[in-house]
Order: sequence, then C-alpha cells, then structure tokens
Amino acid sequence: MNFRPSNRRFGATIHSRREFVAGAVLGSVSLAAGIGCASSSHPASAAKDTTPRSARKTLGVALLGLGGYSESQLGPALKLTRHCELRGIVTGSPDKVETWRDEYGIPAEAVYDYESFPRIADNPSIDVVYVVTPTALHAKYAILAARAGKHVCCEKPMAMNVDECQAIIDACRANRVSLSIGYRMHHEPNTQTVVQLGRDKPYGAIRSVRAIAGDRNKGEPTWRMDPTMGGGALYDMGVYAINAIRYSTGEEPLRVTAARQWADRPELFHSVDENTEFELALPSGAVGHGKASRNDNTNKLRIEAERGWYELEPMQTYEGVEGKTSDGKALDKKIENQQARQMDDDALAILEGRAPMAPGEEGLRDVRIIQAIQRAAKTGEPVDLVRS
Repeated sequence: MNFRPSNRRFGATIHSRREFVAGAVLGSVSLAAGIGCASSSHPASAAKDTTPRSARKTLGVALLGLGGYSESQLGPALKLTRHCELRGIVTGSPDKVETWRDEYGIPAEAVYDYESFPRIADNPSIDVVYVVTPTALHAKYAILAARAGKHVCCEKPMAMNVDECQAIIDACRANRVSLSIGYRMHHEPNTQTVVQLGRDKPYGAIRSVRAIAGDRNKGEPTWRMDPTMGGGALYDMGVYAINAIRYSTGEEPLRVTAARQWADRPELFHSVDENTEFELALPSGAVGHGKASRNDNTNKLRIEAERGWYELEPMQTYEGVEGKTSDGKALDKKIENQQARQMDDDALAILEGRAPMAPGEEGLRDVRIIQAIQRAAKTGEPVDLVRS
C-alpha cells in the first residue's frame, strides 16, 4: 500500500468505560473453529426442512433498534428463517410501532421502548435480543439483554472499544446466555470457500491479502457522521476489511505497520474519517492491506499466494457475492438470504447447545484492531497488537 502524507487525520472518540457460554458447559471458540468448517456451515437438514413452521422448534427474536438495517434486511429476513421468528420490537420511535405490528403480527405486550426494555425479562416468548442500534449503544443494551436472561446477538462492530466488548462478554457469561456477533459473511458460502482455500492452501502459502470495503456516502447528518456514536469509515466499513483479512488467512495480525485517515470532502467529513487505509503484519509473513471508505465504491477481497490467486468481488454486499480463482474456478454459490442464514445458524447453535460461528471474542478482536489503526494513524507509528 502506498501511504502518502495526509493533511487531515481523524479518529473516532474512544470512550474508556471500563466467551461465549451457551449453558454451563460451552466455552468460546476461535474463528478457526467456526467459519468455513463443515460442521459450522448451514446444516443440510435445515436447508431441506419442509416441516411447517408452526411445527418446528423456533426461537423468538426481538429486534432492538428499528433503523434502516432492521427495516430493510433483518425484518424481511425473519420471514424466511426456519428456526427463529420475530416476536418483539424495541424502539424509541413510537410512530414505527403500528407499521411493525401490522407487518409482523407483533402483540402489544411485546412492544418496548428503551425505558421499558428491562421488562422483556418477563416475556417468555422472546429468547433472543438482536441489538441493532448505533455502535455506541451496543454495550448498554447487550448487557441489559443478558441481565434479562435473553440470548444476545449484537451487530458489528461489537462496541466502541475493547473494554465495552469485554463487558458484553462478561455479562453474557455471568447470565449464562449465548452471545453472537452479526458477521453475516461468516455464513455466506463463497466466503466460506475462501476460508477453506486459506486452510488447504492449494495455491501455496498466502503472500498478501487486499480487502476494500467502500460505498459512496452523501454525508447525510446521521449518527454515522458522529465520532462519539461510532461514525466514520473505519468503524462503519473497516470492520469488513479487517475481518476479511483475518478469516481469509486464518491468522491474527501481530501489528498495524502503517495507517492513515483522511477526507476527500472535508466540508462534509469534518468530524469523522471518510477514508482509512492500513497495513497489518501477519505471523506467516503475509501482509494485509485494508481500506475503508465512504467515497470509494470498491468492494473486493483478493488473496495472492505462491502459485495463484483468488478473489471475491463484491465481497460483502447483501447479495451477489461472487468471485473466481486464477485457474478459472468460479466462486458462485447462491443462498436465498444472508441475514436469514446468519440468524438460523445462530438459532441452531442455541437450540443444539453449541457455540456460534461468530462469538463475542470475534467482535472484540476486530475492535482491538480498529483502535490500533486509529492510534497508528494519529501517531504515524506502528502499533503492536500483541501487547495492545
């Protein structure tokens, strides 16, 4: 990656406030034991299940936060799931309640605002709370959900900092509930193929990985433009690039060797980074090149190995993820809906008493790297991840 001096550097504000256990016997699992493993991929029995939904064992889900992602993706996906269904909502927008109740048949007693949310503990029809708020609110509501005795799914990035991530993990452990992070790409079949290629190394040792996650944002004044809420390219999009470097190599980075943050449109992105580039040193000697952008619409993961390459482009869109290899193989497996697959996989993990594919520790690792990238961009110096 070619780093050039930047006239402007930004970093999201870091708030220093301060394993998954599904039942008494489960411990945490690493990424290497999750994504891409045959035992962790979507079970064939679930994919072929023709049992009427009313006769299946399902978990009740409450969506906490009814913003764009819940409205356009998670809600519709919950109409397709086989092992979980939408049974409750938590919102601070009373004007949304009627629409959601009509669309999903949610009873009045399963509608909560943020003040009444702790009363969800008294609702036995709800098993899982899916936290879909701005990042700065993840820790607060994930911890409250765990204390209410509900399993927790938390959107990514998991929280604002490592301390908050650990607090969520600790709360779920103490209350003996499961914790999964909304890494939908872990459940996507072409991504799983990339992970398997990284394990099997048919093209030889991996030399470098380049992951770019970007879109073209108009700079609307939403929480994504507020550094205290988790706004900016690195928090919003960078987690895809960081996680892709990790899952495609199966390695945990040793250090951030270089990073920079800048704005192409400083009149809009004056408080948060519009772009972040970074390099990660991996234990094998491979290098991870990452970029997150709210101005560059590139969306690609490419792995260069000793005897060839393979890539996904796009690598993390809601649909149409596909790729190819240097010897002409197509990575083009299809699924009906990524979010439905993710939520079904997580529900099955709970029902079968096993760890999810993306436990809390997975989210914590990425947030640790996000914070290290911020420090490297601010200081212009490498940041050691082993001791950070």
